[in-house]
Amino acid sequence: MSQKVDPDIEITVEGNEIKFTRPTDQPRHRSMHGLYRALVNNMVVGVSEGFEIKQELVGVGYRVEVNGQLLTFNLGYSHTIQLMLPDEVKAEVPQVKKGENPVLVLKSCDKQLVGQVAAKIRSFRKPEPYKGKGIKFVGEQLRRKAGKTAAAK
Repeated sequence: MSQKVDPDIEITVEGNEIKFTRPTDQPRHRSMHGLYRALVNNMVVGVSEGFEIKQELVGVGYRVEVNGQLLTFNLGYSHTIQLMLPDEVKAEVPQVKKGENPVLVLKSCDKQLVGQVAAKIRSFRKPEPYKGKGIKFVGEQLRRKAGKTAAAK
């Protein structure tokens, strides 16, 4: 993996450590310093451990099939939605028990790319606030709204 770095930020490699130094304490240099340190840290963590995002499909009949790099979604529309994944992203759908929602697991060494793919998949059917149907991240807390109530007489 490679990352372009602003020419003002100096990078030195000392043994097992990569050090970033900024020329001044200006806000621009401080923000660039933190940005590039975080980006390189994400690259190191991605190559050594990898990143994983889990998404849950909540809704009757909502499901996803994985055929290599092609994902096929049934999300309650009149048609299926197909998405071709980038080569760096791997997807799997673990078996779930009857009555549980299907879960899509995305894995990659590139944190930014796997996040973009997950956001694209979520955009196919965002969770709605009344019943919570849609594609949500596992562990995400949704803001639910109260439905209509009968007028009190």
